[in-house]
Amino acid sequence: MFNTVLIANRGEIACRIAATCKRLGIRTIMIYSSADADALHTQAGDEAIWVGSAEPQHSYLNSEAIIAAAKRTGAQAIHPGYGFLAENAAFAQACADNNITFIGPSAQAITAMGNKSAAKQLMEAAHVPLVPGYHGANQDPDFLLEQANAMGYPVLIKASAGGGGKGMRIVENPAQFLEALSSCQREAKSSFSDDHVLIERYLQKPRHIEIQVFADQHDNTVHLFERDCSVQRRHQKVIEEAPAPGMTPERRQAMGAAAVAAARAVNYVGAGTVEFICEGDAFYFMEMNTRLQVEHPITELITGHDLVEWQLHVAAGLPLPATQDQLVINGHAFEARVYAENPDNQFLPSIGTIRHLHWPEHSSFDLSPLRIDSGIRQGDSISPFYDPMIAKVIVHGPTRAAALQQLRTALASSDITGLHTNLKFLHRLASDSAFQAGDVDTGFIERRHKQLFPAATAVTPLHLALGLAALLYEFGLSHSEVTPIAADPWDITDYWRNNDLLQRHFEFDVNEQHYSLCLFRDKNQWFMRTDNQTQPLHWQGERQTNGSLQMSITWGDHKKQGIIYGNAPEFELRSAHEHLRLHYQNPLNLAELEDEQAGGSLNAPMPGKILSITVQPGDTVEVGQLLVVQEAMKMEHSITAPYAGTVTELFFTIGDQVTEGAALLAIEKA
Repeated sequence: MFNTVLIANRGEIACRIAATCKRLGIRTIMIYSSADADALHTQAGDEAIWVGSAEPQHSYLNSEAIIAAAKRTGAQAIHPGYGFLAENAAFAQACADNNITFIGPSAQAITAMGNKSAAKQLMEAAHVPLVPGYHGANQDPDFLLEQANAMGYPVLIKASAGGGGKGMRIVENPAQFLEALSSCQREAKSSFSDDHVLIERYLQKPRHIEIQVFADQHDNTVHLFERDCSVQRRHQKVIEEAPAPGMTPERRQAMGAAAVAAARAVNYVGAGTVEFICEGDAFYFMEMNTRLQVEHPITELITGHDLVEWQLHVAAGLPLPATQDQLVINGHAFEARVYAENPDNQFLPSIGTIRHLHWPEHSSFDLSPLRIDSGIRQGDSISPFYDPMIAKVIVHGPTRAAALQQLRTALASSDITGLHTNLKFLHRLASDSAFQAGDVDTGFIERRHKQLFPAATAVTPLHLALGLAALLYEFGLSHSEVTPIAADPWDITDYWRNNDLLQRHFEFDVNEQHYSLCLFRDKNQWFMRTDNQTQPLHWQGERQTNGSLQMSITWGDHKKQGIIYGNAPEFELRSAHEHLRLHYQNPLNLAELEDEQAGGSLNAPMPGKILSITVQPGDTVEVGQLLVVQEAMKMEHSITAPYAGTVTELFFTIGDQVTEGAALLAIEKA
């Protein structure tokens, strides 16, 4: 076994690998960029080496700096995690050339399976069923359009060297094809330095089921059963589960055998995942990921095996820890990916500082029934340079229903403030009746949009009173009792005034609506006025050990209780099945009082870089015309004209970094 391993990654997966290495007594070397100097993963290992600036190509993709760090620290092996250099054949070969063990497959296997087109041709020769499509070398746009027309729409354009949903577009008709192809190729070039694409017939209601495979250097290859990864947004997984609901033993055996055959076809060694697209009783080879998957923990929980430990054993030349006959499924597991993103705005990434972070009591990086794997702490920032995943909430139970109930409980007991997250969306998804029934496919979120994006909770004066009470608690008024007489009147903090009643106005934004309140005190009694209703207000708060505030209020003759997460200006109110986020507008914060919305301007929906601008000042535009293409976290977003008019001004140029909400250009309406 190795004495020292360098972990060539960041965040959650770097921490996860370090945890297994620590348990096995292996010294770990972490790497970090300028943006990650104080990141949690730099403290998870024994040492950490700076490898470059914030941009991935100068740090986590800087193979020369990483290999130099390994040599400098005496690392015998490099674990790439997932993403970045995990499926980079050149990096795997560079490790071999420098007598460093790459904890993963050979460069030849990565090349064979890492390119989707080449892999499909290899599987076709091995008689593995494939989805109808074009996987060849001809990349002429007109030729690809002809291929798409011949196979029938809708079609799916995919980056050959890609993964994680990047460089992928669904095309509904021929008129959309060339623009979608161009966008897909740009994204593929940016993410994988390879703009080669393939085209497949897009299946209407498919399931995405993948098989975990493992092979050693002694000609042993096994599969560790399946994971259902059908629930996706933007072609990226949201909730995964193992085993797949409705999977029969016969189909599991057939898919497992196909996955093992695929691995053997390229003399595979290490951890890999063979992904299949399934429709009805048929399954088709989609791709093979030559690395550890983000969702590997659910396989660990149903099998009881640490897959990172398996990787280390195999890379050290040891045989697999178990044979196929020794592997069994125990119970059911789910993984929910918590992202910094806004589900209400097409799941676009969100950046910012995590002001408050709370998880229920749990373990990390082990085989516990409730496991939360994360490389993020309260106070950390989500930057535009890397993937916006905050954590993975992983649960295990004896049955699917028991595990799902545990997932719902864990999500409901978690809280993150300071930026947009998908935490509440995940809870709604896990509570959805169709999801509970296992009726899932890759279009599940779109198909269940009405149920997953319900109308906002109606805001009542009682909700506002709870938010006001939480704010007053922060001001030091933790109850409605009369303040005792003090020797020094300046020690009294009850808002008493001479010759006048206290009247204080408060402004809250809830569900994009603006609300005004008035708080005043008369004869030792607090009153709250809103919507021309004035009632006595009493409140009592108690801070909980998890940082939340248990608040009880009485407004007139109506009592209500709620749990408040966060601090001013952002409060999240949970009461029964109600979830509301309140934003307090501080009148002393001039930045919040500025109106940034200029007439006719279009704002950036997310932080990122301007990739292209298709118009110039003076151009006339029509509704829906493409104006700007923006990139963040290796994903593209197109900004189109909301109305017809004339472009009067551009506020940025190609290559500029913009913040969320920044005005990009101005259009004078026709």
